[in-house]
Amino acid sequence: MRLPFTTEQFLDVFGQYNETVWPAQWLLVTLAALGIAAALRGRPAASRVVSAVLAILWAWMGLAYHLAFFRAINPVGASLFAAFFVAQAALLAWSGVVRGRLTFRVRHDAAGLAGAALLVYALIVYPLLGSTLGHAYPEAPTFGLPCPTTIYTLGLLLWASPRAPLTVLVIPVLWALVGTSAALQLGMGEDFGLLAGAAITIVVHGVSVVGRHQSRADAAS
Repeated sequence: MRLPFTTEQFLDVFGQYNETVWPAQWLLVTLAALGIAAALRGRPAASRVVSAVLAILWAWMGLAYHLAFFRAINPVGASLFAAFFVAQAALLAWSGVVRGRLTFRVRHDAAGLAGAALLVYALIVYPLLGSTLGHAYPEAPTFGLPCPTTIYTLGLLLWASPRAPLTVLVIPVLWALVGTSAALQLGMGEDFGLLAGAAITIVVHGVSVVGRHQSRADAAS
């Protein structure tokens, strides 16, 4: 589907956003580091901090980016995206902060390694790759904008133990697919990490579901 804006308009929105919210980008990166540090602790109270960090980031993307800036070039789409992003923030807050149903820790398995790789990609590789591809500040997508932050989110959710419920995975995975589609049309090569994140999350969740069903079948036999 053809996008209702050009690459130049899209990058200009990034420029307006970055110049307006500066230096909030550094606060958002600090928040991301706090989320990782809390996950490394692997305790219930720390897991609530991780969930709170993710909820704040998704609310920020929905309100501070989609509604405040992206809406200028895509009014209908941005309003819809904002609603979904705020809904994701609410789901994370309810499930992880209020109910304490999300527990994060470093996993010493394939999912844990994949999660760590996505976190490194989102915070370090993404901006470096973007710079290499010619996306210089302020027109560069900084952390706190949807694509790098979604990759970060998927990375942390892969550290959830037990596995993160489908309710908090659907919107990030769907956005990853939407973002990948847009990246193909806009030439945002750094955003292809979204596709890897979505694919890994789907595979890990699928394997987990199959494993649970197999365990139940074995127990019943």
